[in-house]
Amino acid sequence: MQYAKLIRGNRDFAKLWAAQLVSLLGDWFNTIVVSALIVVYTEGTGRQGIAVSAFLIARLIPPLLLRPVSGVLADRFDRKRLLIVSDLVRALAVLGLLFTTNGPEYLPLIYVFTVIQFLVSSIFEPARNAIMPSILYRHELVIGNTLSSVTWSAMLAIGAVTGGIVAELFGTRIALVVDALTFVLSAILVTTIVIPAVPRSELGQVMREKTARAQRTFADGIRFLRRQPGIAATLFVKSAQSLTNVDALLIIYGTQVFVLGDQGITSMAILWAAFGFGAVLGPILTNRFSDDSVKTLRRLIGLGFAMIALGWLLWGVAPSLELLALAVAVRSMGGSVNWTYSSVILQQIVPDEYLGRMFSLDFAGFELVQSFGIIAIGLLIDAVGVGSVGTIVFVSAVVAVIPTLTWIWIVQRLESQESQLIASSPELAIGG
Repeated sequence: MQYAKLIRGNRDFAKLWAAQLVSLLGDWFNTIVVSALIVVYTEGTGRQGIAVSAFLIARLIPPLLLRPVSGVLADRFDRKRLLIVSDLVRALAVLGLLFTTNGPEYLPLIYVFTVIQFLVSSIFEPARNAIMPSILYRHELVIGNTLSSVTWSAMLAIGAVTGGIVAELFGTRIALVVDALTFVLSAILVTTIVIPAVPRSELGQVMREKTARAQRTFADGIRFLRRQPGIAATLFVKSAQSLTNVDALLIIYGTQVFVLGDQGITSMAILWAAFGFGAVLGPILTNRFSDDSVKTLRRLIGLGFAMIALGWLLWGVAPSLELLALAVAVRSMGGSVNWTYSSVILQQIVPDEYLGRMFSLDFAGFELVQSFGIIAIGLLIDAVGVGSVGTIVFVSAVVAVIPTLTWIWIVQRLESQESQLIASSPELAIGG
C-alpha cells in the first residue's frame, strides 16, 4: 500500500507522522472530556449553548490573533525547534486543566488553559505544514497530506471513543494526564527528525535567490499573495467550508438530543467517531480520481463542497443517532477532501520561504469564519431551544450551497486565465 510504503521509505516523515499520531490521540481525550465537563457545569443555567460555543471560540480566536506572528516565526526560525517548544508548552497547559475538575467555580480556568494551549498550537501547525515539503518529494505530497489528514481523522474517531471509555472508567483527570504525556512523546519524536538543507519537493526545479530571513515579514507575505490569484483562491477553501460549523451542534446533539452514557459522553464519542471515519474515507476515495495535478485537485475540492451540503441535508432529516452518525460522516468526507487538497496545492505552488506565512493565513481565514459560525450557532441554540435545533441544521444546509457555487465559479475563472497564460507564455504557467 502506498501509505505504508511512504512511511517505510521516508524515516523523517514517519517520525513527523508518529508525532502527529500520539498528540492527536490525546487531543481528543481532551475535547470529549472538557466538553462534557462544561455541559455539566452549566446545566440548568440556560447558557449551555453559549458556554460550549465559548469553549470552541477559546480554541479559535486567540490563535487567529497570533497568526501574523506565527507565520513569520515559521519562515524566520528553525521550524523543528518551534515544534518541540510548542509541544512542551502545550503539555504544561493541559496539565493545568487538572485544576478545573474540582467544581463549577473552576469553569473560567477551562477557558484560560484552553487559550494557552491553542495559542501555542497556532505556532505548531504552520511550522508542521511548512516542514512537509522539506522532507517529502513532490510526488509524495498528495500521499503524505492524505495520510496526515487521515491520521487526524482516525485519531478523532479512535480518540473520541477511547476518551469516552477512559473517562467513564478512570475519570477526567486520567484522560487529561494522558493528553499531556502525548505532547511530551511528540516532542521527543520531533527531536530525531533531520530536515534537509534543500526541500526535497524542490529538487529538480530551477532554484531562485531566496529572500533574507530578516526580510520575511507579514507585509511581505501579503504582497506576495496579492500577485498570486491561484494561491489566494486556495486560501478560500478552508474558510468557506467553515461557514457552517459542526462542532457546537455535535456537542448539543450528543448531550441533549440523542443521549447515551453518563452526561452524553457515549453519544458524543459515537458522533465524533463518525466524523473521524468520514474524514478518513473522503480523501482515500477521491485519491482514486487524482493525478496529483493542481487542476484535478481543484475540481475534486468542488466535489468536497457538494458533499458538505449533502451531509447537512441528511443531518436535518436524521431520526436517530445511527442515521445522524451517517450524515455527520458524509459532511466530514467533504470537509476532509477540501482540507487535504487545499494543503497539497499550497505545498506544490508556494515557495518554501513563504510557506509558513501562507499556511498561517490559511488557518487564520478558517479560524475567523469558524469563530463567527460558532458564535452564531451558540446564540441560535439558546434562542430557539434544544427542541428546535433541527431548524439550524436545515439553514446550514442552505448556506453550504453558497461556497459550492462560488468555488465552481472560481475554478472556471482560474482555468480560463491559466489557459490564456499557457497559450501566450508556457514557461510562466509552470507550477499550476
